[in-house]
Amino acid sequence: MPDAHSVTRAARAASVALGRGTPRSARVREVRERAIRASLVACATLSVVTTFAILGILLVETGQFLSMPEVSVTEFLTGTTWAPLLGGKGQFGVWPLVCGTLLVTAIAAAFALPVGLITAIYLSEYAAPRVRATVKPVLEVLAGIPTVVYGFFALSVITPFLHDHVSERFSTFNALGAGLAVGIMILPIVASLSEDALRAVPRGLRDAAAALGSTRFDTSVKVVVPAALSGIMASWLLAITRAIGETMIVALAAGGMARMTIDPAAEVQTMTAWMVQMFGGDAQATGVEYRSSYAVAAVLFAITLGLTMVGNLILRAFREEYD
Repeated sequence: MPDAHSVTRAARAASVALGRGTPRSARVREVRERAIRASLVACATLSVVTTFAILGILLVETGQFLSMPEVSVTEFLTGTTWAPLLGGKGQFGVWPLVCGTLLVTAIAAAFALPVGLITAIYLSEYAAPRVRATVKPVLEVLAGIPTVVYGFFALSVITPFLHDHVSERFSTFNALGAGLAVGIMILPIVASLSEDALRAVPRGLRDAAAALGSTRFDTSVKVVVPAALSGIMASWLLAITRAIGETMIVALAAGGMARMTIDPAAEVQTMTAWMVQMFGGDAQATGVEYRSSYAVAAVLFAITLGLTMVGNLILRAFREEYD
């Protein structure tokens, strides 16, 4: 019969084998885990603090802008004329900037969302593995191109094409050229995320549809796409919010005339382009024109937040869960 010392040694050896180790190693591991947990909490806290700091700055600066004697809250929220650079007689109706932003975003979405989804369906359901392994990385490279390059591409390629082959109404700056360039920029977001969502659909659904006599097209459109609709909607939401916040493309290609129009050939100005104009110009930091950029940024933040909340409701409604 083994004595007490041999039992203790055997228990210690079993503890080491199970990964618990000696008391000292256990303390070291516990300290390491606490450090990792503290670093994770610090990173999460930093993100939250940064978000609230940005929100606080926007609210403070917007409040100071709206409290200026040259500005009327009612005019800012309901006015249809944006002309701040008129000395003491400026007009600060934000709706022309909102309209220009939504017009460019709508054009970009109308191009990128269907093209991206079709590309994702092809890569997921039809492309050979070698083709998919080649095309998808090449497509994702578009996401790494600087946006200023897209802006110059819109000025040098898209707009001349529209003027020469579509209509002479397209001048150097127009909403359609800027919208198409933004659409090309967000295309990899839609295609890549939608393709990931489609490939995550269980193979059994495809096999069941094929067993019932469905063609590959019917399976893709009527089975796989509805099953992956939650992920597809998430990619669309991310792409649209990215398009709304785009800066350099619209600053270069859309123009600088704030107006309320739905004409894609017209020159428009977006909210982000106005902020670039103010921060890159020589406006005084205490002037009403400079402070108006913070109020416009607050409106942009509110639009993005509202769109995100609506998108979460849509995702919750269409989410599918599989065992």
